[in-house]
Amino acid sequence: MSLVFGAFRLSRKRLGGVLPYIFLATLWIAWERFYFDAEISWPWLVLGNAFAGSPFCIQWYEYTGTLGGSLWIWASNLSIFGLMVSLSDGSWQSFNAKARFASVSGLLILLVAPFVVSGIIFNKYEESRNPLEICILQPNIDPYNKFGGMDRNQQDALLEGQIRSAMAGKDSSERLLFIAPETFTDNVVVGDWLSNPTILRFERILREYPGCGILFGASTYSIFRSSSRPSNTARQLRDGRWIESHNSALMMEAGREPEIYHKSRLVVAVEKTPYPALFCRIDDWLGGVMGRNVGQDSVSVLNFDGIPVGCAVCYESVYGEFCTEYVKAGARLMTVITNDAWWGDTPGYRQHLRYASLRAIETRRDIARCANTGISAIIDQRGIIQQRTDWWERQILRTRVNLNDGQTFFVTYGDITGRICSFVALLLAALFLVRLLTVR
Repeated sequence: MSLVFGAFRLSRKRLGGVLPYIFLATLWIAWERFYFDAEISWPWLVLGNAFAGSPFCIQWYEYTGTLGGSLWIWASNLSIFGLMVSLSDGSWQSFNAKARFASVSGLLILLVAPFVVSGIIFNKYEESRNPLEICILQPNIDPYNKFGGMDRNQQDALLEGQIRSAMAGKDSSERLLFIAPETFTDNVVVGDWLSNPTILRFERILREYPGCGILFGASTYSIFRSSSRPSNTARQLRDGRWIESHNSALMMEAGREPEIYHKSRLVVAVEKTPYPALFCRIDDWLGGVMGRNVGQDSVSVLNFDGIPVGCAVCYESVYGEFCTEYVKAGARLMTVITNDAWWGDTPGYRQHLRYASLRAIETRRDIARCANTGISAIIDQRGIIQQRTDWWERQILRTRVNLNDGQTFFVTYGDITGRICSFVALLLAALFLVRLLTVR
């Protein structure tokens, strides 16, 4: 972002009046948009995310997405700055009464109108009433002891106990979707489901409760036989075998082969080696210290009892326009599975929870969020957290969510704010270059 301010300072030498400031705002937003798709991507602090804790104020995100919030911040600040400059340099004194009224009233409208519009949308919005029973399982397994403190059988038994507790006294044929957190289990070989003890255990449980399904996270692997490396991200085993690893979500129902979705937006270094053609070779020299997970080329949904469900795996829920692809693929409900405990008791897991409210507004989907150690939550289509668990507590959250078939403006047309700002920034950059080359 320092490059953006550097470009702004240079532009002031060739572009007069307000153009450098428009260039600054649009270039910043264009850069934020680019950052969502960059190979090294961490869009956590996009300006529009700042309102995630105030969903009542940003119902218009269903049209603009989070970059609409970034544009509002820039427009408000630059308007206030312009008014302050006019007062400090004396130019305010040269304004006539109409100009002064227009300046002040325009600023007030800019500051207040989004709140008014959002309040109207909030009060008029009627959530689709099409309920589905779900049960969020928060096992509260310390991730730093996950691979040493508790063995695989103990972790599976813990989750099985939560499932049976939730079903105690209930009809075994009742339709109910259980949701378990990201990377709950490991060593799942794609296509060879029955070799994994967790999947075998879940299969037995689901036969007892034939109306139920379970959505859970897993570390999975695809195995290839090849005399040469099949991809830059593949790691060699032996006997001509190679593996590619994935962070996946699986959907299971009794008597049906699991459906699988591979996380596509991956955390750099921890899960993903950027520019793999170059850095995977360097990583090989270093002994293979970086993550090399492989995601899907396109988003897909998982199906429970014929209902398409979108599942954003952890970090994916930070990407607004990316999450609209689940809805375009048919998702009537959105879920987020995550393991936020890696951060410890810091603001990270609380911020991550709030970002799910942004996705609910943008897509107008209920969101069932399952976090290993919290905070798990139910978020309605207006972005309001209706129910939530406590942090670092083993808990069960059984409730109903509503399904929705509609598509918002943001889902249908995507990030128009970011595209327009990118176009304006490019035009002003071209104007700056022309003046740089022609004006002496």
